[in-house]
Order: sequence, then C-alpha cells, then structure tokens
Amino acid sequence: MHRSRLSTLLIDTSTTQAASSAAFWSAALGASPRTQPDEPQFTDLPDAVPGLVTAVQAIDGDARYHVDIETDDVDAEVARLVRLRATEVSSWQGCRTLRAPGGHLLCVIPVHSDPASFAELAHSWP
Repeated sequence: MHRSRLSTLLIDTSTTQAASSAAFWSAALGASPRTQPDEPQFTDLPDAVPGLVTAVQAIDGDARYHVDIETDDVDAEVARLVRLRATEVSSWQGCRTLRAPGGHLLCVIPVHSDPASFAELAHSWP
C-alpha cells in the first residue's frame, strides 16, 4: 500500500517571461512572491491556493500548467497512473514526469510537504 495526494500547481512560463508572469500571478492571486536561492527557476506564491503549493516555474518551452502528485512511493504511484493510461515522459532528480490522457503533464514526486499534512490529506492505494 502507498499514499499520494495532489500537492502542487505549477504555472510554467518561458524563462524570458518568468518575472512578468510571477508579478501577474502574485497580484492576481493576492500572494507575495518568494524565490528560493537554491531553486531560482521557481517563484513561490504562498497561500495563493490553500492546501497546495503554487508557484511560477521558468522553463525552456511553451507556457502551460502542470500539477505535482506527492507520494511515499514514487515507483508504485507511477505504476498506478500508468495503469490509468498515463505515459511516462522522463525522470529528473527522483521525480518522474508523465503525460495524462488528454495531454496534460504531471510530475510524481517524493513527499515534500509537512508529514502531518501529508498523512491527513493523502489517499491510500492498494
């Protein structure tokens, strides 16, 4: 058995538009933008969507949205989603990127939220 939950909403934007996108989304959602020195490609928007990490991510590509599912067993969660007809696209630093039916991207990541919150909000899967 493993557990997982939707944990993150990422607003992906081209690197050249990241600053203006972060300014727009922080104003639109009423969040104070915060960057992390060790991950400068992310601008966090704390409390923009209660219960979810929300951030603008600078990418080398087209603008899009994607979600992260955090789990206590990445391999088991990827296998579960593949059984639901997702296809695996890539992996990076312990995270796995999948494409859901319909074309949307999602990442499966190890638990990164507060352990008590994860325990309270995660679904259990056989």
